[in-house]
Amino acid sequence: MMIEERDVSFPPAHTAEHLLNQTMIRMFGCGRSFNAHVERKKSKMSFRLDHKPTRQEEKDIERRMNELIDEDLPVTFEVVSRDNLPEGVTLERVPDNGSDTIRIVRIGDYDVCPCIGKHVRSTSQIGRFELLGTNWDEMERSFRVRFKIV
Repeated sequence: MMIEERDVSFPPAHTAEHLLNQTMIRMFGCGRSFNAHVERKKSKMSFRLDHKPTRQEEKDIERRMNELIDEDLPVTFEVVSRDNLPEGVTLERVPDNGSDTIRIVRIGDYDVCPCIGKHVRSTSQIGRFELLGTNWDEMERSFRVRFKIV
C-alpha cells in the first residue's frame, strides 16, 4: 500500500483527527500533529505552537470541532500520482516505498491529506468531540490535546 496503516480501529476518532489537525493549523498557524495516538476510549495529539493556548482558545477548539461535525462535511477519497498532488499536500510523512500512487482523503473543503486509514462517510457520523484536557510543555513548545468522541 502507499502508507503504513496505523491500527485505526475507530473511524470516527480517526476522522476527527483530520479535523483537529486542520483546526489547529487554522487557529494557531502550526503544522499537523507530530505525535498522535487515536483510539476509541480517548485520543491524544501533540502540536508545536508558539504560545500556550488560553482557556478561551481551548474552548474555541472544542466549539469549532463540533461545528465542523455538525456541518456534515463529506469524506471522500481519490488516488493520485506522486507528481500530481493537490495544492498544499506534502509527502513528508509518506514513506518512499516506490509506489507511484497516493490515497488522498478530503473532508469537504476543510482538510486534504494523504491517508490510508478508515474514515466515516461524513462528519455528522463522528459524534460529539469532547476536549478532556490539555498539557503545555514550555521547553518543547508542545501542546497536547486529549479528547474523546462520544
